[in-house]
Amino acid sequence: MAADTSRFGFVAFAETWNGRLAMLGFVIGLGTELLTGQGILTQIGLG
Repeated sequence: MAADTSRFGFVAFAETWNGRLAMLGFVIGLGTELLTGQGILTQIGLG
């Protein structure tokens, strides 16, 4: 029963949070690009 409530590995709970954090990171990156006028790669020195 304890294996069903795991929050680590490839379980629905972990994948849901992974998706939410990925969307948040994308929105923050897009906002940063709009505010600075530079792409993400340029901001971190790769562009």
